[in-house]
Amino acid sequence: MVKTQRASDVVARETMTFKERLLEDQMSGVRFAHNVALGTAIVWLSLRAVEDTNPIWAIASMIAASDPVWTQAKRMFRGRVLNASVGAAVGLAFIAIGEPRQWKLPVALAIATLVSTYVVRVKTMWRQAPITAAIVIASGVAHQSKAAGIHDGLHRVMEVMFGCIVGVSVSWLMSRAWPIAPVPLETAQGRQP
Repeated sequence: MVKTQRASDVVARETMTFKERLLEDQMSGVRFAHNVALGTAIVWLSLRAVEDTNPIWAIASMIAASDPVWTQAKRMFRGRVLNASVGAAVGLAFIAIGEPRQWKLPVALAIATLVSTYVVRVKTMWRQAPITAAIVIASGVAHQSKAAGIHDGLHRVMEVMFGCIVGVSVSWLMSRAWPIAPVPLETAQGRQP
């Protein structure tokens, strides 16, 4: 009986018009597009005003920390900031200890992953820890300099954190200006039979 009901739900969903699908999910895709556009403008203009030449890490972080549903955005923000902090700490420690060497990259990423998964244990955005460690360590290896690596690494981490703050702020602002209810998990996953 349940399988038959799910199969009929899938067929009904597939026959819905585009407009009906937009209304069913309360236009969350359109809302997310607004969040991304507004957040990108804020990040781009802000970092250009302080002469940051490449705001791509901040924009990527803003998108990852944004969500059309405020409760999801808060969860993503928390996970992203915690795990990015782990990655930054591990990456900076690896740059500070000894000379910048390529072999440090895989070891640091493995350690950042272990700390994120077994110590911090915030599964939301747990991949952010090794990603941030890679961003930080790559700066040191590319420059073959501790000082330049630490400077560039901290700069990139600040861009990531700024992007996260903008993403969650835009999500909060849009949740006040254009409230939508959370989309049921079943709908969000495309109603798998």
